[in-house]
Amino acid sequence: MPQHVLLNNISHQQTRVLHRFAAEYGDNLASVPVMPNEFTELQKEYPLLFRRQQPNGPYQALALLGFEAGENLFLEPQLPSGWAARQIPAMLERGPFLIGMQHRQEDGQHQEVAVIHIDMDHPKVNQPQGRALFLEYGGNSPYLEFVSACLTQLHQGMAIAPRLYALIEELDLFESINIDIELHSGEKLRLTGYATISEQRLAQLDAQKLHGLHQAGALPLCYAAMASLSNIRQLIDKKNQRLGQAGKGA
Repeated sequence: MPQHVLLNNISHQQTRVLHRFAAEYGDNLASVPVMPNEFTELQKEYPLLFRRQQPNGPYQALALLGFEAGENLFLEPQLPSGWAARQIPAMLERGPFLIGMQHRQEDGQHQEVAVIHIDMDHPKVNQPQGRALFLEYGGNSPYLEFVSACLTQLHQGMAIAPRLYALIEELDLFESINIDIELHSGEKLRLTGYATISEQRLAQLDAQKLHGLHQAGALPLCYAAMASLSNIRQLIDKKNQRLGQAGKGA
């Protein structure tokens, strides 16, 4: 059970958090939610797809990390970080931290202020090789500053995502995509239930609608999502390489 508590420099002065990725820490995910403000960088490494979490519900963006449940092809135990890519989705980078809202009263007015919480039961918390959160003589550590920036990115992304995806859906730019894979072993896999941006429909939009997409900040998102599909081939190569290594080990 998660144990979320408000982070502070008194209770957590000695708390250390491991900034490394591995299956035993819960990072063995085949996909992870990503935010619109991450697309430009993440499209260089991952296939970015969309999916409804429930029928007729809103779309959510995902970075594809593997082809089967519990398979993250970017996990590499021999690397110092455990991750074989330059950019890592913020939802994973945040580790055991999350943003919470705290009510405060200033000058007779109620305000909601974003604060950092930490899950003390998370497997990366209090690991011997973990990073300090606070400096010995006060102030946040560089790692906590990094986490804070990561959480801010997520918070901002969550605020703009519904509007951007609703606009893309309104313009009928989402199209279903099935991903058919044949591995070197002869095994065939099919991923269903995902959507991408239709290049044809986007090209057919008139100038006014294109301008509306641009003004809303959704046009770069569309181009990044379409460009990211080339990473599916690289993900298949990772899968084949992983299977080949397993075969040699056997």
